[in-house]
Formats: sequence, C-alpha cells, structure tokens
Amino acid sequence: MAVTTMNPDGLPKPEVYRQLSIATGSRTVYLAGQVARDAEGGKVGEGDFAAQVEQALLNVGTALAAAGGSFDDVAKMTIYVVDWTPDKMALLGEGVARAAQRMGIDPVKPVTLLGVATLAEPDLMVEIEAVAVLD
Repeated sequence: MAVTTMNPDGLPKPEVYRQLSIATGSRTVYLAGQVARDAEGGKVGEGDFAAQVEQALLNVGTALAAAGGSFDDVAKMTIYVVDWTPDKMALLGEGVARAAQRMGIDPVKPVTLLGVATLAEPDLMVEIEAVAVLD
C-alpha cells in the first residue's frame, strides 16, 4: 500500500480521522471536488445532507478507480460544507458510513473540514476533494 495513516504521539487521536499520511507511491492523483451528482450529472439527495455526502464519496471512489487506484490510496481529503454547524456531524458520519459500506472501505483518512457560505450550485451542500498516491 502506498499510503499509511496514523495519529502520532504528541497529537490528539481522533477516532473519525487521522492526523497524517505517509505516502510512498510514485504517482500522485489530485481529484477535483466531488459533489452529489450521478454519472449523467443529475442531482442526488437534494436537501438531504447525508445522501449528498454519500454520493460525493462514491464519486471519489469512481474517480480513483478510473486512475487505477482505490480509496486505500487517499492521502488527504478536504470536505467543504455549506453553513457548517456541529449538529451536522451526525449526518456527515451517516453519509460517510453508508458510502464506506457500499464501497467496502475504511474511510478514516487525514481530513480537513471547512464551513463555506456556498458552493458552485445552490442545491449542493457538500463537496469533497482528495489527493491520492499510487504505486
């Protein structure tokens, strides 16, 4: 595996993400932000935050597969959430768990979560970008 994640001594050890990745591969893949759109560009989960998180992560998985990789190769993710408030954490976790189950993956990666005012289209509630390292 090209990416190993960890929570090193001296830093907090959160359960839902890791503090760092160590990547040893030779190809770096930068994914554009993935949103709640299906392969035809149709809206998925309009008004349903957990469903949008699930679809965005499924799209990350699809993009990685096209590059010859998998979610195991993700070194870092950034999640942008419109009007973030802490009460959305449970729905974020629900969407991540559903996507993880469907893809058969461990979704725990280094991640940065950012609250934003808006995304490219008014119905979008979340956007997820990823950097992966492949051998």
